[in-house]
Amino acid sequence: MGLRAAIERNIEILEVYGDSALVVYQIRGEWEVWDPKLIKYSDLVAELIKEFKEITFHYFPQEENQLADALATLASMFKASKEAEIMALKMSIYEVPAHCCSIEKEADGRPWFHDILEYIKNQSYPEQANENDKRTIRRMAAGFVLDRDILYKRGKDQVLLR
Repeated sequence: MGLRAAIERNIEILEVYGDSALVVYQIRGEWEVWDPKLIKYSDLVAELIKEFKEITFHYFPQEENQLADALATLASMFKASKEAEIMALKMSIYEVPAHCCSIEKEADGRPWFHDILEYIKNQSYPEQANENDKRTIRRMAAGFVLDRDILYKRGKDQVLLR
């Protein structure tokens, strides 16, 4: 569908990025297509490729493609039809993680993660912490990793998020 959309827009030079090594290498001709269900797709792509002056296919590992995952998540939230008009998405790139721009400091002037950081660094709790607070800090700290002075959140797939 993406190739057809590019052809309809008279794009002559195209770079295609995919997160499936199998598909990318098969389209580039480096691997053979064996699955009978994929042969027709491969043939169709081979025909569509002829419409471009220049086209390249690149493999981009899924774990490095967070933007595509975010866009796919957004796309799954919309019900679209040919008649429906979908508003354009405005995207901005920030030099610091977006959560840093939206989270204010606590009343004491420290960042929200200060107690977690102190527990990980020194195994210490805030002076006013009761047993429930201490248990909560320990539970939350298990989801973070400290590397030098940078605190990372451990994702569900064990990827460290800054």
